[in-house]
Amino acid sequence: METERRTPPETPLFFNELGVNSIQIGVAAFHCIGVMPPHDHPHVYLNMGEETDILCPYCSTEYRFNAALPWNETIPHNCWAAQAKQPRPVPHVQ
Repeated sequence: METERRTPPETPLFFNELGVNSIQIGVAAFHCIGVMPPHDHPHVYLNMGEETDILCPYCSTEYRFNAALPWNETIPHNCWAAQAKQPRPVPHVQ
């Protein structure tokens, strides 16, 4: 069975606020941030390639590819973020 690998407009961010063992996603390449900032781990780029799952080396969340999901939906729900919070700029001191 052929599974389509979608390419989102930007590399999506996924997180595991619920602390589940596994999250189903609709893309093979993405960033894992652990939990939402400010308690996130380093944002790591993961690429499943031709595999159907991958384990985050920081938080040990297993991500499983599900071809039935759009790139911005997850099972369980609400484990996707459009973008991570940007760090506040450091004030320029003269």
